[in-house]
Amino acid sequence: MIKENAVVISQEKIASGIYSLVLGVTFAEEAVPGQFVSVYCRDASRLMPRPISLCEIFPDRGAVRLVYRVAGAGTEEFSRLHSGETAEIMGPLGNGFPIEENRDKKVLLIGGGIGIPPLLACAEKLSHPVFAVGYRSETYLLADLKKAGQVHAATEDGSYGICGNVMDVICSVPLEADVIFACGPKPMLKAVKAYAEKNAIECWISMEERMACGIGACLGCVCKTTEINSHSMVRNARVCKDGPVFKAGEVDLS
Repeated sequence: MIKENAVVISQEKIASGIYSLVLGVTFAEEAVPGQFVSVYCRDASRLMPRPISLCEIFPDRGAVRLVYRVAGAGTEEFSRLHSGETAEIMGPLGNGFPIEENRDKKVLLIGGGIGIPPLLACAEKLSHPVFAVGYRSETYLLADLKKAGQVHAATEDGSYGICGNVMDVICSVPLEADVIFACGPKPMLKAVKAYAEKNAIECWISMEERMACGIGACLGCVCKTTEINSHSMVRNARVCKDGPVFKAGEVDLS
């Protein structure tokens, strides 16, 4: 991982409260879909960085794309960044999705809300990606997703695609898959895990947890595991260091 001042290449608002930020970085060649970066605030009163998943990785350009939701003062500060300015970041952090061994398999990419962006980076590395995504109402990244693979979508208000959530999409459209990659809120991940187990499909999930240090030192983002963790010697794991991507059977989502 590298801590650096990344140059803002571009930033745009792509939906209500959702921003797309492209940064010039030195680690683009090493980054893996599913990893994240910690972005630091300029305001010294906000000590902890904000973790943001990699939405796209551009090794040839030495850049990464972050798509994030403004959820508080820190991310609101990031939304004011302009081209040519710099942002202090550290990355790439965590473990990504197992892309290489699944590159030529049928991979179903399941995402909900702000868990959708990191799946785009996955799709761009896969031969046969299919998306099942769910939004509350306003959609974003749809054009990018459609360029990368087949898309099946749902919105809770019925404004686009199926009226319902992402599991309604999966249950209503026959979607064959060798492997599932999923990212989104915990209730969605719990449902996806159950679906994968029922249908005997290998499943990898990216956990969402509040983080502090981002490097595994503070234990502020632990999740429950089904086996005893070799680091803590108890049934938990650090989402930032041991994850955020886990094999679904390794984590307890109850």
